[in-house]
Amino acid sequence: MKRRGNWRDSFSLVELTLALGIAAVCLISVFGLLPVGLKSNHNAISQSASASIIAAVVADMRATPKAATTSTQYAVSFGTAKTIYFDNEGAIAASFGPTSRYRLDIEFPPNPTAGAATFAYLKVTWPAAASHASATGASEVFVAFDRN
Repeated sequence: MKRRGNWRDSFSLVELTLALGIAAVCLISVFGLLPVGLKSNHNAISQSASASIIAAVVADMRATPKAATTSTQYAVSFGTAKTIYFDNEGAIAASFGPTSRYRLDIEFPPNPTAGAATFAYLKVTWPAAASHASATGASEVFVAFDRN
């Protein structure tokens, strides 16, 4: 029986070395992108958590009856600025501490129209210990409540 190929049909050592070199360059560039992808993922998780915090607080404020001056879940007094701290999971923290990850600042700018809506400015920043200027990230929203 005859063999169908001969030694000329195989890869040479030079070709194999070039193929391994190209594969190594591709793998190095993929591994170089991993930290960027992980940081983007971490930022997306933080943005989602901050949006959830804002949504929960706004929903609590909207659910507050007009006769009440303080919201039920987060104890936000309408017209009084407040700071609330949250942990990594977005659960409310009793006060600022080592488990605090997010800081929510609520301000009530004045409405020049008497008897009109109550305005609220909510801003979530992280990490909680950082000032607004040096925070890693922030989410903010301006809301109007019909409290009349």
